[in-house]
Amino acid sequence: MNLLGIHHLSALTANAQNNVDFYTKILGMRMVKKTVNQDDPSVYHLFYGDEVGNPGTELTFFEIPNAGQNHDGNRSISTTSLRVPNDEALRYWEKRLNEHDVENEGIVEQFGRNVIPLKDFENQRLILVSDENNEGVPGGTPWEKSEAEPNYGIIGLGPIHLTIPELESTEAILTKVMGFRRKGEYKHHSTGQEVIVFETGEGGTGAELHIHVRTDLPQERLGRGGVHHVAFRVKDEETIREYLEQLNEIGMGNSGFVDRFYFRSVYFREPNGILFELATDGPGFATDEDVDHLGETLALPPFLEDRREMIERTLKPINY
Repeated sequence: MNLLGIHHLSALTANAQNNVDFYTKILGMRMVKKTVNQDDPSVYHLFYGDEVGNPGTELTFFEIPNAGQNHDGNRSISTTSLRVPNDEALRYWEKRLNEHDVENEGIVEQFGRNVIPLKDFENQRLILVSDENNEGVPGGTPWEKSEAEPNYGIIGLGPIHLTIPELESTEAILTKVMGFRRKGEYKHHSTGQEVIVFETGEGGTGAELHIHVRTDLPQERLGRGGVHHVAFRVKDEETIREYLEQLNEIGMGNSGFVDRFYFRSVYFREPNGILFELATDGPGFATDEDVDHLGETLALPPFLEDRREMIERTLKPINY
């Protein structure tokens, strides 16, 4: 597979309003789509991104109002990175996070880059990573109306961290099936344990997986503050159907072709049980909304439009 990088990442929240407040007002991301979980339209699916929600910039959340707290552990997507333009931007963010009483570890080094590990209001594990020396997949463009300084704004998803008990089988899928290549290793700044780095496409911060191999952890119990799945970029629908054929040929169980309206997808679990998605770069979020008004009203894919009245009655309004 010739994947283009990270497409999006989907996590869980128990409170949509607090989630919007944190990611738009503190982190300054744009809500590019307010929609529902297509598999359960009674709950929100919120998309944050750059100015238009370009592929590779999308951090999304399913709202599960009664979700218990995530119990961190193995077989998990354990940390989500968000890219900022440079080291100067990190210094701005360190000050801003402290001003808003956001738990963070300050600026540390990770794989030759400066980063800030932090947590959101539900202990979602995040990292702000500097693109100072990035030579791979380019970032997006921060929203000019952001509540954070646009020149220092978040420009996309960075390296995604996986924690697994066994590397060999996952590495085989990444390298022999998905086209990733092993890039290097580093010692984690807090655990001191080795982290193995894989990259795809043009490489760089927008196309890496960082693998933590831990045999000393229980399996994660997913809840609020946890991550549901990570998606990787595929050029178009024709290409994703080719990839689907490849998955079927090797006997990799999968969802089959899924039309998410804003992109086309296929889902499968890698050998350690982590849910992967392949998603097309288009059609994009301006398909059903004007670019200047993305995320302002509830957007529904056509197959849910006839249920709009019932869906809107079920959802609690979000103010922003």
